[in-house]
Amino acid sequence: MEKEFLKSVNEHQGILFKICRMYCTDNDDVNDLFQDMLLQLWQAWPSFKGASKLTTWMYRICLNTAIARLRKSSRSPAVQILTEAQYGMPDAGPQRLDILFDSELQVAIDSLSRIDKALIMLYLDEKSYKEIAEIMDMTESNVGVKLNRIKNKLKERMGA
Repeated sequence: MEKEFLKSVNEHQGILFKICRMYCTDNDDVNDLFQDMLLQLWQAWPSFKGASKLTTWMYRICLNTAIARLRKSSRSPAVQILTEAQYGMPDAGPQRLDILFDSELQVAIDSLSRIDKALIMLYLDEKSYKEIAEIMDMTESNVGVKLNRIKNKLKERMGA
């Protein structure tokens, strides 16, 4: 069980770091959140039955951990522009996260609510509406509506 867990975490550590970098601004907070996520994943590992994809299951646990940690935090997050070197973590599958390196877009994304930030991150990571719905515990149609609103907010904030 431990070997399977470690193998899965190593294969998908990019997911964890993407979430950490999306929700934390300094390296100490990133490392703390990463450790919290590992702990939550380890505690939930025996309950993973394969009903959903492993990455979907990991996203859901990690996003919930990040959002819960932010709720507990009394500090408001500062805006930080991430460079490719800071953000570039390995991950399986295709990525569209290179768009996040556009500083204007990054500032606009950082200004979103925690939930909206999670939704747009999943969208930019090319998750299907079905996968996003499963991860965020929403209907597919609700995902579509929310993503459309988020895109409009981002366009408005970027002056497009």
